[in-house]
Amino acid sequence: MSSASVDYIAPWWTYWLHQFPHVNLRFQPLDHTFKPQDENYQQSLIFLGCVAAAGLGVNLLCLAIYLSCLCCCRKDEEEEESKKSNSCCVTWTAVAAGLICCVAVGVGFYGNSETNDGVYQLTYSLYNANHTLAGVDSLVTGTVGGMQSGLNEHLSRLGEIFATRGDFVQTLQFMQQMSENIMKQLLGLPDWEKAKVDLAAIADQTAYVEYYRWLTYLLILILDLVICLAACLGLAKQSRWLLTTMMVCGVLTLILSWASLGADVATAVGTSDFCVAPDKFLMNQTKDVISSDIVHYYLYCSQTLPNPFQQSLTVFQRSLTTMQIQIQGLLQFAVPLFPTAERDLLSIQHLLNNSEASLHQLTALLDCRGLNKDYLDALIGVCYDGVEGLLYLALFSLLAACAFSVMLCAIPRAWRQIANRDRDYDDIDEGDPFNPQTRRMMSHHSEQGNMHSFCSYSSSMGSQTSLHPPTQTVTNAPPNQSALFGGNPRYENVPLIGRGSPPPSYSPTMRATYLSMTEDQIRHFGGDFRA
Repeated sequence: MSSASVDYIAPWWTYWLHQFPHVNLRFQPLDHTFKPQDENYQQSLIFLGCVAAAGLGVNLLCLAIYLSCLCCCRKDEEEEESKKSNSCCVTWTAVAAGLICCVAVGVGFYGNSETNDGVYQLTYSLYNANHTLAGVDSLVTGTVGGMQSGLNEHLSRLGEIFATRGDFVQTLQFMQQMSENIMKQLLGLPDWEKAKVDLAAIADQTAYVEYYRWLTYLLILILDLVICLAACLGLAKQSRWLLTTMMVCGVLTLILSWASLGADVATAVGTSDFCVAPDKFLMNQTKDVISSDIVHYYLYCSQTLPNPFQQSLTVFQRSLTTMQIQIQGLLQFAVPLFPTAERDLLSIQHLLNNSEASLHQLTALLDCRGLNKDYLDALIGVCYDGVEGLLYLALFSLLAACAFSVMLCAIPRAWRQIANRDRDYDDIDEGDPFNPQTRRMMSHHSEQGNMHSFCSYSSSMGSQTSLHPPTQTVTNAPPNQSALFGGNPRYENVPLIGRGSPPPSYSPTMRATYLSMTEDQIRHFGGDFRA
Protein backbone atom coordinates (compact mmCIF):
# COMPACT_ATOMS: atom_id res chain seq x y z
CA MET A 1 0.00 0.00 0.00
CA SER A 2 1.03 3.63 -0.42
CA SER A 3 3.25 5.14 2.22
CA ALA A 4 0.66 7.86 2.80
CA SER A 5 -1.54 5.37 4.62
CA VAL A 6 -0.91 5.22 8.32
CA ASP A 7 -3.92 3.42 9.78
CA TYR A 8 -3.91 0.43 7.45
CA ILE A 9 -0.95 -1.87 6.90
CA ALA A 10 -1.45 -4.90 4.71
CA PRO A 11 -0.63 -8.19 6.51
CA TRP A 12 2.45 -10.13 5.52
CA TRP A 13 0.52 -13.01 4.00
CA THR A 14 -1.04 -10.68 1.43
CA TYR A 15 2.44 -9.63 0.29
CA TRP A 16 3.44 -13.29 0.11
CA LEU A 17 0.40 -14.18 -2.00
CA HIS A 18 0.91 -11.06 -4.09
CA GLN A 19 4.29 -12.47 -5.17
CA PHE A 20 2.71 -15.56 -6.71
CA PRO A 21 3.36 -15.75 -10.47
CA HIS A 22 0.71 -14.11 -12.63
CA VAL A 23 0.66 -15.85 -16.01
CA ASN A 24 -2.13 -15.92 -18.55
CA LEU A 25 -3.19 -19.04 -20.43
CA ARG A 26 -0.63 -18.24 -23.16
CA PHE A 27 2.10 -18.40 -20.47
CA GLN A 28 2.85 -14.70 -20.75
CA PRO A 29 3.90 -13.04 -17.47
CA LEU A 30 1.71 -10.18 -16.23
CA ASP A 31 2.09 -7.47 -13.63
CA HIS A 32 0.51 -8.04 -10.23
CA THR A 33 -1.88 -5.09 -10.32
CA PHE A 34 -5.44 -5.88 -9.29
CA LYS A 35 -7.52 -5.52 -12.46
CA PRO A 36 -10.58 -7.74 -12.19
CA GLN A 37 -12.12 -6.47 -15.44
CA ASP A 38 -9.00 -7.28 -17.46
CA GLU A 39 -9.19 -10.57 -19.37
CA ASN A 40 -5.51 -11.37 -18.96
CA TYR A 41 -5.72 -10.86 -15.20
CA GLN A 42 -8.69 -13.21 -15.05
CA GLN A 43 -6.69 -15.78 -16.98
CA SER A 44 -3.84 -15.46 -14.48
CA LEU A 45 -6.21 -16.50 -11.69
CA ILE A 46 -7.60 -19.34 -13.81
CA PHE A 47 -4.01 -20.47 -14.35
CA LEU A 48 -3.63 -20.98 -10.60
CA GLY A 49 -6.70 -23.20 -10.68
CA CYS A 50 -5.11 -25.15 -13.54
CA VAL A 51 -2.03 -25.72 -11.38
CA ALA A 52 -4.27 -27.34 -8.77
CA ALA A 53 -5.83 -29.46 -11.53
CA ALA A 54 -2.35 -30.58 -12.55
CA GLY A 55 -1.67 -31.52 -8.92
CA LEU A 56 -4.84 -33.60 -8.95
CA GLY A 57 -3.65 -35.39 -12.09
CA VAL A 58 -0.28 -36.20 -10.55
CA ASN A 59 -2.00 -37.42 -7.39
CA LEU A 60 -4.35 -39.72 -9.28
CA LEU A 61 -1.46 -41.00 -11.42
CA CYS A 62 0.58 -41.90 -8.35
CA LEU A 63 -2.41 -43.70 -6.85
CA ALA A 64 -2.97 -45.61 -10.09
CA ILE A 65 0.68 -46.70 -10.20
CA TYR A 66 0.55 -47.78 -6.58
CA LEU A 67 -2.63 -49.80 -7.07
CA SER A 68 -1.22 -51.38 -10.23
CA CYS A 69 1.93 -52.45 -8.41
CA LEU A 70 -0.14 -53.78 -5.53
CA CYS A 71 -2.28 -55.89 -7.88
CA CYS A 72 0.54 -57.16 -10.10
CA CYS A 73 3.12 -57.92 -7.42
CA ARG A 74 1.11 -60.18 -5.13
CA LYS A 75 2.88 -63.01 -3.33
CA ASP A 76 1.37 -66.46 -3.49
CA GLU A 77 2.01 -67.29 0.12
CA GLU A 78 2.98 -65.16 3.10
CA GLU A 79 4.44 -66.22 6.40
CA GLU A 80 2.49 -65.47 9.55
CA GLU A 81 4.97 -62.84 10.62
CA SER A 82 4.66 -60.94 7.34
CA LYS A 83 0.86 -61.06 7.66
CA LYS A 84 1.06 -59.55 11.10
CA SER A 85 3.47 -56.93 9.79
CA ASN A 86 1.14 -55.97 6.92
CA SER A 87 -1.83 -55.88 9.27
CA CYS A 88 0.05 -53.55 11.58
CA CYS A 89 1.05 -51.38 8.62
CA VAL A 90 -2.56 -51.08 7.45
CA THR A 91 -3.69 -50.26 10.97
CA TRP A 92 -1.15 -47.48 11.44
CA THR A 93 -1.83 -46.14 7.95
CA ALA A 94 -5.54 -45.93 8.74
CA VAL A 95 -4.79 -44.25 12.06
CA ALA A 96 -2.55 -41.70 10.31
CA ALA A 97 -5.21 -41.01 7.67
CA GLY A 98 -7.85 -40.57 10.36
CA LEU A 99 -5.72 -38.17 12.37
CA ILE A 100 -4.83 -36.11 9.30
CA CYS A 101 -8.49 -35.99 8.30
CA CYS A 102 -9.55 -34.84 11.78
CA VAL A 103 -6.88 -32.14 11.80
CA ALA A 104 -7.94 -31.06 8.30
CA VAL A 105 -11.59 -30.80 9.33
CA GLY A 106 -10.66 -28.75 12.40
CA VAL A 107 -8.57 -26.38 10.28
CA GLY A 108 -11.38 -26.18 7.74
CA PHE A 109 -13.98 -25.22 10.33
CA TYR A 110 -11.72 -22.46 11.65
CA GLY A 111 -10.93 -21.15 8.17
CA ASN A 112 -14.57 -21.22 7.13
CA SER A 113 -15.54 -19.25 10.23
CA GLU A 114 -12.74 -16.70 9.72
CA THR A 115 -13.67 -16.14 6.10
CA ASN A 116 -17.32 -15.72 7.02
CA ASP A 117 -16.42 -13.19 9.72
CA GLY A 118 -14.31 -11.19 7.27
CA VAL A 119 -17.03 -11.08 4.63
CA TYR A 120 -19.62 -10.15 7.26
CA GLN A 121 -17.45 -7.22 8.35
CA LEU A 122 -17.11 -6.18 4.71
CA THR A 123 -20.85 -6.23 4.09
CA TYR A 124 -21.55 -4.42 7.37
CA SER A 125 -19.12 -1.65 6.40
CA LEU A 126 -20.66 -1.42 2.93
CA TYR A 127 -24.12 -1.02 4.43
CA ASN A 128 -22.86 1.72 6.75
CA ALA A 129 -21.10 3.55 3.93
CA ASN A 130 -24.18 3.27 1.74
CA HIS A 131 -26.31 4.66 4.59
CA THR A 132 -23.95 7.64 4.91
CA LEU A 133 -23.95 8.41 1.18
CA ALA A 134 -27.71 7.97 0.97
CA GLY A 135 -28.08 10.39 3.89
CA VAL A 136 -25.95 12.98 2.08
CA ASP A 137 -28.04 12.66 -1.08
CA SER A 138 -31.25 12.88 0.90
CA LEU A 139 -30.17 16.05 2.71
CA VAL A 140 -28.94 17.72 -0.45
CA THR A 141 -32.08 16.80 -2.39
CA GLY A 142 -34.39 17.93 0.41
CA THR A 143 -32.63 21.26 0.93
CA VAL A 144 -32.46 22.09 -2.77
CA GLY A 145 -36.09 21.08 -3.25
CA GLY A 146 -37.20 23.27 -0.34
CA MET A 147 -35.29 26.23 -1.74
CA GLN A 148 -36.64 25.84 -5.24
CA SER A 149 -40.29 25.27 -4.42
CA GLY A 150 -41.16 26.53 -0.96
CA LEU A 151 -38.86 29.56 -0.68
CA ASN A 152 -39.53 30.85 -4.19
CA GLU A 153 -43.26 30.55 -3.68
CA HIS A 154 -43.17 32.55 -0.46
CA LEU A 155 -40.86 35.18 -1.95
CA SER A 156 -43.16 35.65 -4.94
CA ARG A 157 -46.17 36.20 -2.71
CA LEU A 158 -44.26 38.63 -0.50
CA GLY A 159 -43.17 40.55 -3.60
CA GLU A 160 -46.80 41.19 -4.45
CA ILE A 161 -47.54 42.30 -0.88
CA PHE A 162 -44.50 44.62 -0.68
CA ALA A 163 -44.96 46.05 -4.18
CA THR A 164 -45.43 49.58 -2.82
CA ARG A 165 -42.26 49.46 -0.71
CA GLY A 166 -39.10 49.35 -2.78
CA ASP A 167 -36.78 48.70 0.14
CA PHE A 168 -38.72 45.59 1.17
CA VAL A 169 -38.75 44.35 -2.43
CA GLN A 170 -34.99 44.86 -2.61
CA THR A 171 -34.58 42.78 0.55
CA LEU A 172 -36.62 40.00 -1.06
CA GLN A 173 -34.42 40.09 -4.16
CA PHE A 174 -31.31 39.80 -1.99
CA MET A 175 -32.77 36.76 -0.24
CA GLN A 176 -33.49 35.27 -3.65
CA GLN A 177 -29.82 35.63 -4.58
CA MET A 178 -28.79 33.99 -1.29
CA SER A 179 -31.08 31.00 -1.91
CA GLU A 180 -29.66 30.56 -5.42
CA ASN A 181 -26.19 30.72 -3.99
CA ILE A 182 -27.07 27.98 -1.48
CA MET A 183 -28.49 25.75 -4.21
CA LYS A 184 -25.40 26.31 -6.33
CA GLN A 185 -23.14 25.18 -3.50
CA LEU A 186 -25.27 22.12 -2.77
CA LEU A 187 -25.44 21.09 -6.39
CA GLY A 188 -21.66 21.43 -6.53
CA LEU A 189 -21.29 18.53 -4.10
CA PRO A 190 -20.39 15.17 -5.70
CA ASP A 191 -23.35 13.22 -6.98
CA TRP A 192 -22.75 9.69 -5.73
CA GLU A 193 -25.47 8.37 -8.00
CA LYS A 194 -23.29 9.12 -11.01
CA ALA A 195 -20.70 6.65 -9.75
CA LYS A 196 -23.15 3.89 -10.74
CA VAL A 197 -22.13 1.94 -7.68
CA ASP A 198 -24.88 0.91 -5.33
CA LEU A 199 -23.03 -0.22 -2.24
CA ALA A 200 -26.15 -1.83 -0.80
CA ALA A 201 -26.58 -3.95 -3.94
CA ILE A 202 -22.91 -4.99 -3.77
CA ALA A 203 -23.32 -5.88 -0.10
CA ASP A 204 -26.46 -7.92 -0.84
CA GLN A 205 -24.78 -9.83 -3.64
CA THR A 206 -21.67 -10.43 -1.54
CA ALA A 207 -23.73 -11.71 1.39
CA TYR A 208 -25.70 -13.99 -0.94
CA VAL A 209 -22.57 -15.55 -2.44
CA GLU A 210 -20.90 -15.84 0.96
CA TYR A 211 -23.86 -17.69 2.44
CA TYR A 212 -23.72 -20.41 -0.19
CA ARG A 213 -19.93 -20.55 -0.02
CA TRP A 214 -20.08 -21.03 3.74
CA LEU A 215 -22.80 -23.66 3.43
CA THR A 216 -20.90 -25.53 0.70
CA TYR A 217 -17.74 -25.73 2.78
CA LEU A 218 -19.73 -26.80 5.80
CA LEU A 219 -21.18 -29.71 3.83
CA ILE A 220 -17.73 -30.59 2.48
CA LEU A 221 -16.32 -30.66 5.99
CA ILE A 222 -19.11 -32.89 7.25
CA LEU A 223 -18.77 -35.15 4.20
CA ASP A 224 -15.03 -35.55 4.74
CA LEU A 225 -15.53 -36.41 8.38
CA VAL A 226 -18.28 -38.94 7.62
CA ILE A 227 -16.23 -40.64 4.89
CA CYS A 228 -13.20 -40.83 7.16
CA LEU A 229 -15.18 -42.36 10.02
CA ALA A 230 -16.96 -44.78 7.69
CA ALA A 231 -13.65 -45.91 6.19
CA CYS A 232 -12.22 -46.52 9.66
CA LEU A 233 -15.37 -48.47 10.53
CA GLY A 234 -14.99 -50.55 7.37
CA LEU A 235 -11.39 -51.33 8.25
CA ALA A 236 -12.36 -52.30 11.78
CA LYS A 237 -15.31 -54.45 10.67
CA GLN A 238 -13.39 -55.73 7.62
CA SER A 239 -16.47 -55.08 5.51
CA ARG A 240 -15.82 -55.37 1.79
CA TRP A 241 -18.86 -53.45 0.57
CA LEU A 242 -18.24 -50.60 3.00
CA LEU A 243 -14.59 -50.36 1.98
CA THR A 244 -15.56 -50.36 -1.69
CA THR A 245 -18.11 -47.59 -1.15
CA MET A 246 -15.66 -45.52 0.84
CA MET A 247 -12.98 -45.98 -1.80
CA VAL A 248 -15.28 -44.54 -4.47
CA CYS A 249 -16.30 -41.70 -2.14
CA GLY A 250 -12.65 -41.13 -1.29
CA VAL A 251 -11.75 -40.63 -4.95
CA LEU A 252 -14.61 -38.15 -5.40
CA THR A 253 -13.62 -36.29 -2.23
CA LEU A 254 -10.01 -36.21 -3.39
CA ILE A 255 -11.09 -34.52 -6.62
CA LEU A 256 -13.26 -32.10 -4.64
CA SER A 257 -10.37 -31.28 -2.30
CA TRP A 258 -8.05 -30.34 -5.16
CA ALA A 259 -10.79 -28.29 -6.83
CA SER A 260 -11.43 -26.36 -3.61
CA LEU A 261 -7.68 -25.86 -3.20
CA GLY A 262 -7.45 -24.24 -6.62
CA ALA A 263 -10.45 -22.00 -5.94
CA ASP A 264 -9.11 -20.96 -2.53
CA VAL A 265 -5.64 -20.12 -3.82
CA ALA A 266 -6.97 -18.16 -6.81
CA THR A 267 -9.37 -16.18 -4.60
CA ALA A 268 -6.69 -15.52 -1.98
CA VAL A 269 -4.18 -14.30 -4.58
CA GLY A 270 -6.73 -12.00 -6.25
CA THR A 271 -7.85 -10.58 -2.91
CA SER A 272 -4.22 -10.07 -1.85
CA ASP A 273 -3.52 -8.13 -5.04
CA PHE A 274 -6.30 -5.77 -3.97
CA CYS A 275 -5.21 -5.63 -0.32
CA VAL A 276 -1.64 -4.63 -1.17
CA ALA A 277 -2.81 -1.43 -2.91
CA PRO A 278 -6.55 -0.84 -2.32
CA ASP A 279 -6.33 2.95 -2.57
CA LYS A 280 -4.83 2.77 -6.06
CA PHE A 281 -7.63 0.53 -7.31
CA LEU A 282 -10.40 2.71 -5.82
CA MET A 283 -8.95 5.91 -7.22
CA ASN A 284 -8.74 4.35 -10.68
CA GLN A 285 -12.34 3.20 -10.42
CA THR A 286 -13.69 6.63 -9.41
CA LYS A 287 -11.46 8.98 -11.36
CA ASP A 288 -14.10 9.70 -14.02
CA VAL A 289 -16.98 10.46 -11.66
CA ILE A 290 -15.48 11.87 -8.43
CA SER A 291 -12.64 14.27 -7.91
CA SER A 292 -9.36 12.68 -6.86
CA ASP A 293 -9.11 15.19 -4.00
CA ILE A 294 -12.38 13.92 -2.54
CA VAL A 295 -11.38 10.27 -2.90
CA HIS A 296 -7.98 10.96 -1.36
CA TYR A 297 -9.63 12.84 1.49
CA TYR A 298 -11.83 9.87 2.41
CA LEU A 299 -9.18 7.18 1.89
CA TYR A 300 -6.57 8.76 4.16
CA CYS A 301 -8.54 11.21 6.34
CA SER A 302 -5.47 13.03 7.56
CA GLN A 303 -5.63 16.27 9.53
CA THR A 304 -3.11 17.74 7.12
CA LEU A 305 -5.46 17.22 4.19
CA PRO A 306 -7.89 20.07 3.41
CA ASN A 307 -11.60 19.36 3.50
CA PRO A 308 -12.80 19.65 -0.12
CA PHE A 309 -16.31 20.55 1.10
CA GLN A 310 -15.26 23.25 3.52
CA GLN A 311 -15.77 26.17 1.13
CA SER A 312 -19.23 25.01 0.02
CA LEU A 313 -20.35 24.41 3.59
CA THR A 314 -19.01 27.82 4.68
CA VAL A 315 -20.90 29.61 1.91
CA PHE A 316 -24.02 27.66 2.81
CA GLN A 317 -23.71 28.69 6.46
CA ARG A 318 -23.11 32.38 5.71
CA SER A 319 -25.98 32.54 3.24
CA LEU A 320 -28.37 31.02 5.74
CA THR A 321 -27.24 33.43 8.45
CA THR A 322 -27.74 36.40 6.15
CA MET A 323 -31.21 35.26 5.13
CA GLN A 324 -32.23 34.72 8.74
CA ILE A 325 -31.12 38.28 9.61
CA GLN A 326 -33.18 39.66 6.72
CA ILE A 327 -36.26 37.70 7.81
CA GLN A 328 -35.91 39.00 11.36
CA GLY A 329 -35.80 42.57 10.04
CA LEU A 330 -38.90 42.10 7.89
CA LEU A 331 -40.78 40.57 10.80
CA GLN A 332 -39.88 43.58 12.91
CA PHE A 333 -40.55 46.38 10.43
CA ALA A 334 -42.76 45.05 7.65
CA VAL A 335 -45.38 43.09 9.61
CA PRO A 336 -46.79 46.22 11.37
CA LEU A 337 -47.34 47.76 7.95
CA PHE A 338 -48.38 44.59 6.10
CA PRO A 339 -49.98 42.16 8.55
CA THR A 340 -50.80 39.68 5.76
CA ALA A 341 -47.07 39.10 5.17
CA GLU A 342 -46.52 37.61 8.59
CA ARG A 343 -47.60 34.11 7.59
CA ASP A 344 -45.19 33.90 4.62
CA LEU A 345 -42.35 35.38 6.62
CA LEU A 346 -42.80 32.79 9.41
CA SER A 347 -42.91 29.99 6.82
CA ILE A 348 -39.62 31.21 5.35
CA GLN A 349 -38.10 31.41 8.81
CA HIS A 350 -39.17 27.82 9.52
CA LEU A 351 -37.69 26.68 6.21
CA LEU A 352 -34.37 28.39 7.00
CA ASN A 353 -34.25 26.74 10.43
CA ASN A 354 -34.77 23.34 8.81
CA SER A 355 -32.05 24.12 6.29
CA GLU A 356 -29.67 24.99 9.10
CA ALA A 357 -30.37 21.66 10.81
CA SER A 358 -29.71 19.93 7.48
CA LEU A 359 -26.46 21.85 7.21
CA HIS A 360 -25.23 20.50 10.54
CA GLN A 361 -26.16 16.94 9.59
CA LEU A 362 -24.57 17.34 6.18
CA THR A 363 -21.37 18.63 7.76
CA ALA A 364 -21.20 15.58 10.02
CA LEU A 365 -21.91 13.12 7.21
CA LEU A 366 -19.38 14.67 4.86
CA ASP A 367 -16.66 14.45 7.48
CA CYS A 368 -14.04 11.89 6.46
CA ARG A 369 -13.93 10.04 9.77
CA GLY A 370 -17.17 8.13 9.25
CA LEU A 371 -16.50 6.83 5.75
CA ASN A 372 -12.82 6.27 6.46
CA LYS A 373 -13.73 4.08 9.44
CA ASP A 374 -16.05 2.03 7.25
CA TYR A 375 -13.30 1.77 4.65
CA LEU A 376 -10.71 0.56 7.17
CA ASP A 377 -13.15 -1.90 8.73
CA ALA A 378 -13.88 -3.35 5.31
CA LEU A 379 -10.16 -3.67 4.54
CA ILE A 380 -9.43 -5.35 7.86
CA GLY A 381 -12.34 -7.74 7.37
CA VAL A 382 -11.26 -8.73 3.85
CA CYS A 383 -7.48 -8.61 4.08
CA TYR A 384 -7.01 -9.94 7.60
CA ASP A 385 -9.88 -12.28 8.46
CA GLY A 386 -10.96 -13.05 4.91
CA VAL A 387 -7.57 -13.87 3.36
CA GLU A 388 -6.43 -15.63 6.52
CA GLY A 389 -9.54 -17.79 6.41
CA LEU A 390 -8.89 -18.60 2.75
CA LEU A 391 -5.36 -19.73 3.63
CA TYR A 392 -6.73 -22.04 6.31
CA LEU A 393 -9.28 -23.40 3.84
CA ALA A 394 -6.48 -24.03 1.34
CA LEU A 395 -4.55 -25.85 4.08
CA PHE A 396 -7.67 -27.88 4.84
CA SER A 397 -8.00 -28.87 1.20
CA LEU A 398 -4.35 -29.91 1.05
CA LEU A 399 -4.55 -31.94 4.27
CA ALA A 400 -7.79 -33.56 3.13
CA ALA A 401 -6.17 -34.54 -0.16
CA CYS A 402 -3.24 -36.10 1.75
CA ALA A 403 -5.57 -37.91 4.16
CA PHE A 404 -7.69 -39.43 1.43
CA SER A 405 -4.61 -40.35 -0.60
CA VAL A 406 -3.28 -42.29 2.39
CA MET A 407 -6.71 -43.83 2.91
CA LEU A 408 -6.88 -44.93 -0.72
CA CYS A 409 -3.52 -46.63 -0.23
CA ALA A 410 -4.64 -48.43 2.91
CA ILE A 411 -8.01 -49.71 1.71
CA PRO A 412 -6.64 -52.01 -1.07
CA ARG A 413 -4.19 -53.56 1.39
CA ALA A 414 -7.03 -54.15 3.83
CA TRP A 415 -9.07 -55.69 1.02
CA ARG A 416 -6.15 -58.00 0.22
CA GLN A 417 -5.84 -59.09 3.82
CA ILE A 418 -9.57 -59.84 3.98
CA ALA A 419 -9.26 -61.95 0.80
CA ASN A 420 -6.25 -63.84 2.24
CA ARG A 421 -8.14 -64.47 5.46
CA ASP A 422 -11.10 -65.92 3.60
CA ARG A 423 -8.84 -68.08 1.43
CA ASP A 424 -6.99 -69.41 4.43
CA TYR A 425 -10.28 -70.20 6.11
CA ASP A 426 -11.38 -72.20 3.07
CA ASP A 427 -8.06 -74.10 3.04
CA ILE A 428 -8.42 -75.51 6.59
CA ASP A 429 -7.67 -79.26 6.74
CA GLU A 430 -10.90 -81.22 6.93
CA GLY A 431 -9.16 -83.82 9.09
CA ASP A 432 -8.27 -81.23 11.70
CA PRO A 433 -10.19 -82.21 14.85
CA PHE A 434 -10.42 -78.55 15.86
CA ASN A 435 -12.23 -77.62 12.63
CA PRO A 436 -15.94 -77.21 13.51
CA GLN A 437 -17.02 -78.77 10.22
CA THR A 438 -14.86 -81.86 10.83
CA ARG A 439 -16.22 -82.21 14.33
CA ARG A 440 -19.76 -82.27 12.97
CA MET A 441 -18.80 -84.95 10.44
CA MET A 442 -17.14 -87.05 13.11
CA SER A 443 -20.25 -86.84 15.26
CA HIS A 444 -22.30 -88.08 12.34
CA HIS A 445 -19.92 -90.99 11.73
CA SER A 446 -19.92 -91.91 15.40
CA GLU A 447 -23.63 -92.58 15.18
CA GLN A 448 -22.91 -95.24 12.54
CA GLY A 449 -20.20 -96.92 14.67
CA ASN A 450 -17.36 -96.20 12.18
CA MET A 451 -15.06 -94.46 14.62
CA HIS A 452 -12.62 -96.25 16.91
CA SER A 453 -13.82 -96.15 20.47
CA PHE A 454 -12.33 -97.02 23.70
CA CYS A 455 -14.34 -100.26 23.58
CA SER A 456 -12.41 -101.55 20.54
CA TYR A 457 -9.30 -101.47 22.57
CA SER A 458 -10.86 -103.35 25.48
CA SER A 459 -12.19 -106.13 23.22
CA SER A 460 -8.70 -106.92 21.96
CA MET A 461 -6.87 -106.75 25.24
CA GLY A 462 -7.35 -110.48 25.91
CA SER A 463 -4.98 -111.54 23.15
CA GLN A 464 -2.43 -108.81 23.76
CA THR A 465 -1.92 -109.38 27.46
CA SER A 466 -0.90 -112.98 26.89
CA LEU A 467 2.22 -111.92 24.98
CA HIS A 468 3.64 -109.53 27.53
CA PRO A 469 2.59 -110.02 31.10
CA PRO A 470 2.02 -106.80 32.98
CA THR A 471 4.65 -105.52 35.32
CA GLN A 472 2.04 -104.81 37.97
CA THR A 473 -0.23 -107.26 39.67
CA VAL A 474 -3.55 -106.53 38.06
CA THR A 475 -6.45 -108.55 36.85
CA ASN A 476 -6.78 -108.98 33.07
CA ALA A 477 -9.56 -107.10 31.40
CA PRO A 478 -12.82 -109.00 31.45
CA PRO A 479 -14.22 -110.13 28.14
CA ASN A 480 -17.24 -107.88 28.30
CA GLN A 481 -16.89 -104.09 27.79
CA SER A 482 -19.06 -103.13 30.74
CA ALA A 483 -16.51 -104.50 33.13
CA LEU A 484 -13.72 -102.55 31.36
CA PHE A 485 -15.51 -99.28 32.10
CA GLY A 486 -16.02 -100.11 35.75
CA GLY A 487 -19.40 -101.64 35.13
CA ASN A 488 -20.77 -98.35 33.83
CA PRO A 489 -22.43 -98.86 30.45
CA ARG A 490 -22.46 -95.08 29.69
CA TYR A 491 -18.85 -95.31 28.53
CA GLU A 492 -19.64 -97.81 25.82
CA ASN A 493 -19.62 -96.93 22.11
CA VAL A 494 -18.86 -93.28 22.83
CA PRO A 495 -15.88 -91.86 20.90
CA LEU A 496 -13.52 -89.57 22.74
CA ILE A 497 -13.39 -87.18 19.78
CA GLY A 498 -16.47 -85.46 18.49
CA ARG A 499 -18.59 -85.48 21.63
CA GLY A 500 -18.56 -81.74 21.93
CA SER A 501 -17.55 -82.00 25.63
CA PRO A 502 -14.38 -82.91 27.56
CA PRO A 503 -13.69 -86.67 27.92
CA PRO A 504 -14.90 -88.37 31.14
CA SER A 505 -12.64 -89.36 34.00
CA TYR A 506 -11.01 -92.76 33.78
CA SER A 507 -12.27 -95.53 36.07
CA PRO A 508 -9.69 -97.41 38.20
CA THR A 509 -9.94 -100.48 35.97
CA MET A 510 -9.30 -98.35 32.84
CA ARG A 511 -6.23 -96.77 34.38
CA ALA A 512 -4.83 -100.16 35.40
CA THR A 513 -5.39 -101.50 31.91
CA TYR A 514 -3.63 -98.47 30.35
CA LEU A 515 -0.64 -98.83 32.62
CA SER A 516 -0.35 -102.49 31.65
CA MET A 517 0.16 -101.62 27.96
CA THR A 518 3.59 -101.98 26.34
CA GLU A 519 5.20 -99.57 23.91
CA ASP A 520 4.37 -101.81 20.96
CA GLN A 521 0.71 -101.85 21.92
CA ILE A 522 0.67 -98.06 22.28
CA ARG A 523 2.24 -97.64 18.85
CA HIS A 524 -0.24 -100.13 17.42
CA PHE A 525 -3.32 -98.24 18.63
CA GLY A 526 -1.82 -94.82 17.96
CA GLY A 527 -3.47 -91.77 19.46
CA ASP A 528 -6.94 -93.24 19.82
CA PHE A 529 -6.29 -94.14 23.41
CA ARG A 530 -4.32 -91.09 24.47
CA ALA A 531 -6.27 -88.59 26.47
